[in-house]
Amino acid sequence: MRKHLIQFLLVAVLLVFTSAAWAQTTVHGQLVDAETGEPLVGAAVMVEGTTQGSVTDIDGYFKQSVASNATLLFKYIGYKDQKKKITQKGASVELGTIKMQPDAVMLSDVTITSSVAVARKTPVAVSTVDPVFIEEKLGSQEFPEILKSTPGVYTTKDGGGYGDAQTRIRGFSSENVAMMINGVPMNGMENQKVYWSNWAGLSDVTRSMQVQRGLGAAKVSVPAVGGSINIITKSTEAKRGGFVSYGMGNDGYNKILFSVSSGLSKDGWAFTLLGGKTWGDGYIQGTEFEGYNWFASVAKRFNDNHQLSLTAFGAPQWHNQRNNQNGLTIKEWQRVKQYMGEDSPYKYNPTFGYRNGQVFNSSRNSYHKPQISLNHLWQIDRKSSLSTALYVSIGRGNGYSGSGDAANRSKWYGASNGLVNNEFREVDGTFAYDEVEAMNAASTTGSKMIMSKAMNNHTWYGLLSTYTTKFGENFDFYGGIDLRYYKGLHQNVITDLFGGSYFVDIDNRKNVRVENNAAAADPNFKNQKLGVGDVIYRDYDGFVMSEGVFAQLEYNYDKLSAFVSGGLSNTSYWRYDRLYYDKAHAKSDKKHYLGGNVKGGINYNLNEYNNIYFNAGYINRAPMFDTSFINSQNSHARNSDAKNEKVMSFELGYGFRTGFFTANVNAYYTRWKDKALYDSGTYNYENEEGVEIEDRWTLNMTGANANHMGIEFDFVAKPLRWLDVTGMFSWGDWRWNGNAKGFYYNGAGQMLADLKTGEVVSDMANAEQYRANIKMDNIHVGGSAQTTAALGVNVRPMKGLRLSLDWNFFARNYAGYDIDAGQAGMGNEYVVTEPWEIPSYHTFDLSAGYSFDFGKVRATLSGNVNNLLDQEYIADARDGSKHDWETATRVLYGFGRTYSVRLKFNF
Repeated sequence: MRKHLIQFLLVAVLLVFTSAAWAQTTVHGQLVDAETGEPLVGAAVMVEGTTQGSVTDIDGYFKQSVASNATLLFKYIGYKDQKKKITQKGASVELGTIKMQPDAVMLSDVTITSSVAVARKTPVAVSTVDPVFIEEKLGSQEFPEILKSTPGVYTTKDGGGYGDAQTRIRGFSSENVAMMINGVPMNGMENQKVYWSNWAGLSDVTRSMQVQRGLGAAKVSVPAVGGSINIITKSTEAKRGGFVSYGMGNDGYNKILFSVSSGLSKDGWAFTLLGGKTWGDGYIQGTEFEGYNWFASVAKRFNDNHQLSLTAFGAPQWHNQRNNQNGLTIKEWQRVKQYMGEDSPYKYNPTFGYRNGQVFNSSRNSYHKPQISLNHLWQIDRKSSLSTALYVSIGRGNGYSGSGDAANRSKWYGASNGLVNNEFREVDGTFAYDEVEAMNAASTTGSKMIMSKAMNNHTWYGLLSTYTTKFGENFDFYGGIDLRYYKGLHQNVITDLFGGSYFVDIDNRKNVRVENNAAAADPNFKNQKLGVGDVIYRDYDGFVMSEGVFAQLEYNYDKLSAFVSGGLSNTSYWRYDRLYYDKAHAKSDKKHYLGGNVKGGINYNLNEYNNIYFNAGYINRAPMFDTSFINSQNSHARNSDAKNEKVMSFELGYGFRTGFFTANVNAYYTRWKDKALYDSGTYNYENEEGVEIEDRWTLNMTGANANHMGIEFDFVAKPLRWLDVTGMFSWGDWRWNGNAKGFYYNGAGQMLADLKTGEVVSDMANAEQYRANIKMDNIHVGGSAQTTAALGVNVRPMKGLRLSLDWNFFARNYAGYDIDAGQAGMGNEYVVTEPWEIPSYHTFDLSAGYSFDFGKVRATLSGNVNNLLDQEYIADARDGSKHDWETATRVLYGFGRTYSVRLKFNF
């Protein structure tokens, strides 16, 4: 009996241990920095309550065996500990990517003011790009091109110069997409445009880049229409260290970069510095460039309640250009192939040439727009805080371009109406700058063609302050102020007489106001002989002031999140003109526009995997500065038709998330009413002395409407530990409708009755008969692909090695078009015709990287090949007279195959 009992106990113990062994589960996952997405190497993965554990590899991956219902503890220096209970059953469990939060100076004030959307909580369509993705995929591309695989986004290189890229979201141009840095709007205050050349170095200081499509969740008084691009810059790093890197690529591309951080000292101080230089010959002929970027941040944590940080960054650059007016017809691109030899004809630049034996380009841009921000975070109590950002942006720079008398000024472009101008053209296709000098030197009436620089200097001050508190356990309140003041200097200054001794500008005259709101020329300023340093065409300051308030109330309980928000703003415009007005009349009146918005949304998490959301909003926003005036370049006359634009938007979305698969799908509808449109042209007339004068007419139109609707889908799949698959599809239907109406005005702000003679309207009571009426019903919006798709594969076949292949597809891209108000005529209805549909195209991009230990530092060697198959495609075009490929003008082809390699050392 005793013997059988011992045998029974032995078998029981064996069964217990056997069952315990069979109950073991192998858990896989990856640890990354929650802010940057950078993999955490050597992080500790421990089974809580035991001595079992492991560490992450060079890519942040781990594998750990655990018993049923065990809890894993993740630890890494400088980061908050994190726990994960393993409740899933099975021999293998995939946790996916686990984001660890830094436990140090991460500038919470920046996070609060930046209006970052939160997955499964904020009810908006959003895509987030981390710096690891930027570093792996950008290569030598322009910064906004990193978004080309994002639903609803279309980016082009425009003319192809450094920093000249353009971005559209859901068919809306940059003027209607908010570009924010740390939550601070940075669109131009006068025209709302975004010039990426001003921010060419941002890719190196980005901690997170988030694209919110539609109304978004930005906490500012004046939200965007199409969406927002919010770039969160690096903050003062908690960890001590840095990196240095060098990259090179096609067409003489070179880039050096370094960064160093002090880490957090015992008394609460920390700083981070970054600097770099990029230079090259440019892919397009004659588009040499040189750019620098710098970043500095210093922070002081005084105590648990107060933190102060100072952040400054800038990207001074100069680059030669091929502006979009140099885009040719398709047939003309084939003709200029004779000039390019074995090289691609689409690299041809009509303004590239030689002057006195030296390379020269009359189209050039130079700018530096640093932003300095002082941020203070006051943690008032456990539930309340006040975040304040006081910032200044100082823009200094210009765009060089050719000018001259009425008969010759347009010849500087090198091309017009899609054809190369052959009047100043060498046999090899280069622009004959020496011939221009010879013509000017032989002239007895001064230079016919000169060079000038269009200066656009500005100083912009702003204050963005947000108060946050909780009401009970479920309500969060945000409220704040958004104040901005802007002064922009606009001048055209003669820089080069090109062989001549002076320049006579018959348009350069100062004007004085008269009672009928017209302007009379001062004869003392007619036909002056001007030289280098003199101002022509324009010399004025544009002023914009905006005061706004905003508030948002959020409700969060269990599976439900909801918010309602609103804002009010007052926008004021005025100008001070030194060229067309005397001192008594130099300052215009101030015009105030009151605007507002209301938004709301709800998100419901059906379970731990599924969520649905809905949002809606209405915006009533002020017209732009340029719309407020008849002609903002040289007239104080107000546009009486200028009115606030109205936007109404709805969106419905669904999300699915597991450890290895994430997907989002959403549908949207946006209606835009009373959009302002602008067109201009020239006309010639004889003055009282019988001299032919060229003047410029403008037509500010209002009343245009547009409907933008569509669906978007994106996913990320991780079926295997070493394999990631990403993809997206978006389909839009963006169309104009309604009638745009307006009057023609001359350069002095007088309403015109005849474009041929320059006759002005004298009987204002019957002015309606001179109004242009442009019908735009059911016409597709041009300039952006309305169908896009992408598919990417990322594999890691061995430790430290990464290989990626990305496919992008673009279709239903309609040629952009001018309203062509010159054809509308006075008192007539002009019907806009459907524009030419640009052929669809697709490209492949290849990238690879290998990380390894180099002594005591970590090194990464990476490379990118964009447009791997050297696909020829048209990225942008302007519609022609017959709305087909033969008459399309300003056709710009995308870049062919390009490449770059980079070596980076982290220390």
